[in-house]
Amino acid sequence: MEPRQAALQAAFTRTRRQSLALAEGLSAEDCMLQSMPDASPVKWHLAHVTWFFETFVLAQREPPPAPFNPAFKVLFNSYYVGVGERHPRPERGLLSRPSLDEVLAYRRAVDAQMAALLADTPLPHSLLDLIELGIHHEQQHQELVLTDLKHHFWRNPLRPAYRPPEPLEPADPVPLRYQAFEGGLVEIGHDGEGFAFDNETPRHRVFLEPFELACRPVSNRDYLAFIADGGYDRPELWLSDGWDTCQREGWFAPLYWQFTDADRWTVFTLHGQQPLRLNEPVCHVSYYEAEAYARWAGARLPTEQEWECAAQRWPAEAAPAPGRFADAGAYHPGPTTTGKPVHWLGDVWEWTQSAYLPYPGYRPADGAVGEYNGKFMINQMVLRGGSCATPSDHIRASYRNFFPPSARWQFSGIRLAR
Repeated sequence: MEPRQAALQAAFTRTRRQSLALAEGLSAEDCMLQSMPDASPVKWHLAHVTWFFETFVLAQREPPPAPFNPAFKVLFNSYYVGVGERHPRPERGLLSRPSLDEVLAYRRAVDAQMAALLADTPLPHSLLDLIELGIHHEQQHQELVLTDLKHHFWRNPLRPAYRPPEPLEPADPVPLRYQAFEGGLVEIGHDGEGFAFDNETPRHRVFLEPFELACRPVSNRDYLAFIADGGYDRPELWLSDGWDTCQREGWFAPLYWQFTDADRWTVFTLHGQQPLRLNEPVCHVSYYEAEAYARWAGARLPTEQEWECAAQRWPAEAAPAPGRFADAGAYHPGPTTTGKPVHWLGDVWEWTQSAYLPYPGYRPADGAVGEYNGKFMINQMVLRGGSCATPSDHIRASYRNFFPPSARWQFSGIRLAR
C-alpha cells in the first residue's frame, strides 16, 4: 500500500473514533436536540458525515454498493443541490427516526465498507483526494458537535454540563502590546504542503501597507470595560446593520454571559455555568460586536491577509494548542516579554474585517462536491485561527472559516489591529 493511502487509512479510523468519543455519555434525547435553525442535532452530524463517504466515495466503486437506507440520501444531505432533494435544515430536530442506534449502525456499515476499500488495491489519486476531504469534513463537524451542543444545553433551564468541570489554573493578565509589521508584497494562501480546502487556494501575492497587530486576543477583562462604558448602548460605535441587530435581539454582553444577583458575571460553558475568568479570551461575540469593540478601543479588526502574513512570520507562536480555557481546560496566555503575537491557533476563532470572497484564480471542484465552499462566498465574514473546539490536526494558518456577521454561537473572539 502506498504511503499516502496508508496514512489516510489511519486518519480515517482515528477520525471516526473521535466523532464517537464526542458522543460518549450523551443520551438519545441529547443527540436529537436542535435549539435553533443554524445548529444541528448530534445525531444528524454523526449521520451526515457518514452520508458524505457513502455518497461521494463508496458510490464510485464498481459496482457501487447498495445504500444502507435509500431514505438517508435525502435525510442527511446538507446543501448539495447536485445530489438531489434535501430535508429542511430547520427541521432536523424533528427526525426522531431513524433512531440513534440505527445511525450508529449506519456508521458501522459504512466504516466496514471504507475499511475494505482502503485495504484494497492502490486507489486513484482522485479517490484519495475525496477520502481526505471527507476526513477533514468530519473534523469540521466534530467542532460543530461541540458548538451546537453547547447551544442546545444552554437553552435548557437546567443548564446541564456536557463534561464535568476541571480545575483550572488562574491565568495572569497579559499586557496588550502591538507588534509592527512592515507589510509590502507578501504571499498568502496554502503553500501546497498537506491538505487544504479549495477556498485556501491558489497561493497569490498581495500588497500590505505597514500595520500593527495585538499580541493576544481581547480578554474578558478588556471586554467588561467596553460593557461598563455603555458599549451596547452607543450607536456611534456600531455599523448600522449591527446596531439594528443588537437592538432587535437585545444583546447586552457576549452570548452565554449572565449577570447574577451577586453582582458578578458567570458564563455558560461545556462544563456548565462557571464564573467568568477575566484573563481568558472573550468568546462568542459576533462580527458586529467585534467591530464595535475595536472602534471603541481606537483600533480595528485585521484583514485576513494581515492575519496570515503575521502568522507566517512567527510559525512557532502559531502552533496549535487547543484546550486552554474554560470550555476545554486551563488557559495559559504564554510569553509576555517579547510583544510578539501569541496564541494564533486553538483558542478562539478571530474575526477579520475581510469579506469571504474567492482568491484570484479560484476554481471550485467539478461536480456536486464543488458546492463545498464556493457557493457561500457572499454575505459572510472571514475568521482565522481555530478554536478550543477545533481538532488540533485540523488547524493551519491558511484556514479560512466564514460565518454571517451576526453569528455568535461559534467560539469566535477578537484580535485588534491598527
